[in-house]
Amino acid sequence: MAIEWTLRPEDVARIRFAFSPMWELVASLRTLRDPARQVVHLPWIRAVRPRLPALDLVELLALVPPSGYLADFLTPPPDTPLPDFAAELDRVRRTPPERAAEEAALLAGTERFRADPAAGVVRVADALEAYWESCFAEYWPRVYGLLERDVLRRSRELATGGARQLFAGLDQAIVWNGEQLIIDRPWCAGSAHLYGDGLVLVPSAFYWPSVAVMSAPYQSMVVYPVQGVGTLWEQGPPPAPDALAALIGRSRAQILTALAEPTTTSSLARRMSLSAGAVSQHLGVLSAGGLAVGRRLGKEVVYRRTPTGDALASTAA
Repeated sequence: MAIEWTLRPEDVARIRFAFSPMWELVASLRTLRDPARQVVHLPWIRAVRPRLPALDLVELLALVPPSGYLADFLTPPPDTPLPDFAAELDRVRRTPPERAAEEAALLAGTERFRADPAAGVVRVADALEAYWESCFAEYWPRVYGLLERDVLRRSRELATGGARQLFAGLDQAIVWNGEQLIIDRPWCAGSAHLYGDGLVLVPSAFYWPSVAVMSAPYQSMVVYPVQGVGTLWEQGPPPAPDALAALIGRSRAQILTALAEPTTTSSLARRMSLSAGAVSQHLGVLSAGGLAVGRRLGKEVVYRRTPTGDALASTAA
């Protein structure tokens, strides 16, 4: 089965990327219920499972069954490139009760929720907040860094190769023929035009390796598997080759190694367990030496290796 979306020129022109802490949080509920589906996340599962008995997730889990449709109001499409959890939770809390009830009616075991959807939205939002604080918040910076790197990489692909190159690399379940976006999805079928408001592309670590879609009455959205998910639970910064570390210092060698993918100072600081000031200082030295270059993207500066930096890192590897 497949979904076929016709993208008008204005839709293609308004393709944008974002990622969503709420989407990752909700998707992680399925990971907990079926660990065999995503063994890559076993380190996280083992860490948080002992915390679950203290949480009341029954009503929330009814809205997020192990497979198939989940209530869309729990995962509103991101309205900014870098949304934070508090803002997304507020959007869930502001869900119109009638919409929440309509979506819950598609799922079994939601009778309590549908009896009073306004109160149900409050309870479910509270459960999401408690689950986030207990099981997810401390791990979010790691997930954030992986998703951020993917968005930067894909944005560069879109800028240099256009929509055809972008969609060719997202996932084998997504095919772009120049007019229609064809998405292979179990349980879903149909054809539709988008609405001139573009398309949001959202990488996901906890929905990996699957693809998800959302459309009217929401902003049209495709969730695709993030690249590099196998590195998510690796501990510490990337190893620095000894020869490179001897030449420019271990911290700078680790940063240069990490710059194989474009990234920001804040993301590097989290990954390296260094202060943002220390990372900025190292990046300044690498940039002055012609090994790295920064480019402003919105409020942040994205750094990448130069060809000289690539050559030095590969030679020393």
